[in-house]
Amino acid sequence: MASKGLVLIVDDTPNNIQILSEALIQQGYQVRGAVNGSMSLISVKHLRPDVILLDIKMSDMDGYEVCRQLKSDPETASIPVIFISALDDALNKVKAFAVGGVDYVTKPFQFPEVLARIENQLTIGRLQDDLQSQNLRLQQEVRERIAVEAQVHRLNAELEERVKQRTLQLEQEIVEREQAQEQLRYRAMHDPLTRLPNRTLLMQCLEEAIDKTQQSSGFAFAVLFLDCDRFKIVNDSLGHFVGDQFLIAIAERLQCCLPPETTLARLGGDEFTVLLDDLSQLSEATAVAQTIQAALSAPFQIDGHEFFITASIGIVHSCWGYLTPVDILRDADTAMYRAKAQGRNGSRYQVFDPSMHADAQTSLLLDTDLHRAIERQEFFLHYQPIVSLATGEIQGFEALVRWQHPERGPVSPGDFIPVAEETGLIVPIGQWVFREACRQLKTWQHQKLLRGPMYICINLSVKQFSQPDLIEQIDQVLQETGLEGRYLKLEITESAIMNNSTSAAEILERLSDRNIQLSIDDFGTGYSSLSYLHYFPVDTLKVDRSFINSMAQTHKTPAIVQAIITLAHNLGMDVVAEGIETPEQRHRLAELGCQYGQGYLFSKPVDTQAVVGMLSHRDQILLGS
Repeated sequence: MASKGLVLIVDDTPNNIQILSEALIQQGYQVRGAVNGSMSLISVKHLRPDVILLDIKMSDMDGYEVCRQLKSDPETASIPVIFISALDDALNKVKAFAVGGVDYVTKPFQFPEVLARIENQLTIGRLQDDLQSQNLRLQQEVRERIAVEAQVHRLNAELEERVKQRTLQLEQEIVEREQAQEQLRYRAMHDPLTRLPNRTLLMQCLEEAIDKTQQSSGFAFAVLFLDCDRFKIVNDSLGHFVGDQFLIAIAERLQCCLPPETTLARLGGDEFTVLLDDLSQLSEATAVAQTIQAALSAPFQIDGHEFFITASIGIVHSCWGYLTPVDILRDADTAMYRAKAQGRNGSRYQVFDPSMHADAQTSLLLDTDLHRAIERQEFFLHYQPIVSLATGEIQGFEALVRWQHPERGPVSPGDFIPVAEETGLIVPIGQWVFREACRQLKTWQHQKLLRGPMYICINLSVKQFSQPDLIEQIDQVLQETGLEGRYLKLEITESAIMNNSTSAAEILERLSDRNIQLSIDDFGTGYSSLSYLHYFPVDTLKVDRSFINSMAQTHKTPAIVQAIITLAHNLGMDVVAEGIETPEQRHRLAELGCQYGQGYLFSKPVDTQAVVGMLSHRDQILLGS
């Protein structure tokens, strides 16, 4: 790369010279330094710098004297001198300009300012050189016209040609200016990474589409809001450069699979939108969503890595009479999150309907009420017994959180648990559940209601399991309540382990060291990676209720349940079946070798008073017999 120019830095502080030199070299300049005024005068004679950065206060000769000598010498008088000094007094600046300085920078300096002032002086110098050259040419032309009258006509012709060339040059400059303006407009309307339309351009397109629906009753459009699932893992594991290359590849694949005249835009991050104009029916939009998902299912090869990606898509149709683009994107985003929430158990795309917006508003209100519920202590626990399938004897209880809203009444866990998970409120709620369940079990022990070493099962959410001080929280509760760890069984999901695989082994080992039992909840519905069962200290597998419910409907399900039970026994684990509702299910599970179960056949989740009554009478301990 060609040098932008030679800069001489005169400063009796070497560190200042080094800092400026490194920064200027990175910008493409050649740099020389002088640590005093005498050395600088010698250097100027040999180097002929383009610009001099001159300190004022120096040991042998101050900057003012250096500048005077430079300006008194015809060979160096034209070199621009920029004073750079900690002296900020107006008189110092006046003196600097009086001795011939062209600019003044106050220390401590900002490098962008220094760079701008250097470039300004170099630009002025170039312009002066150009002006001087032009003046010389004009003088020569005048002399030629005066000296040679015979060449008047030829000179006039040359002048006319120059005017013509100048006109062409001006026209070219106008074209270049228009092109530059067009480029600025393009950049303002397009994503710099993928070159796709950005949010600004998309909003304009949506406004035009809305106008068309108002002008023509037969015109309809749809918007697809696409979010790449688990894309954050790519950035976190391989860095943003690979993540950016992945986004470019996703954008290119989307462009290839979309119909012509379709607007594909990137809103930011891993979110894309598709505007489908002039639809005849909604099924065209769902067909495009299916096409997108099929196109993204093929692996991506990025920087030597192979990636697979899925996308959740929300679809909104213009039939709902939208008036603003903001409302369209809001509802498309709502539908997308509904698709994401369904995950692998449902379609990866969802078509918006107004009930989703109502649900979102309800969710927002629920979020607010959840905060208040924690403060007002509106939560309480129910307990569901876990029994031996062979004898019907209670082995333990699972603690289940319930919410009594002061206005709505009982709120289903299926409604408030997902909101708590999404907002992070599941952490304080889970901490309260853990403390209350341990306290209650210790109370039953003091009351001598328990026959044998009954345990309490407590669910740990993914976010709870990710808490860095989880072990310390558990130790504190056990110490406060006096409950021994051997009476405690923690239930975690497969995803909680796999999402924290680097720390899961250490956490589970530390729990095992405290004699706390570990149970995998909903086994068979998550990752189902058998490797972690071998390496982690798991005591129990809980077979998900979906397998139990379908045992009588398909011949494959009993085989799957048998495989889970055999696997658990071979690894020295117990098996608990969830959701047992009929005697036939109980007997079939017992035949397959399942030791324990819970479900409405034995008891629904009940309050503390019902548990006390259940434990107080021996004839009620054998459930479902």
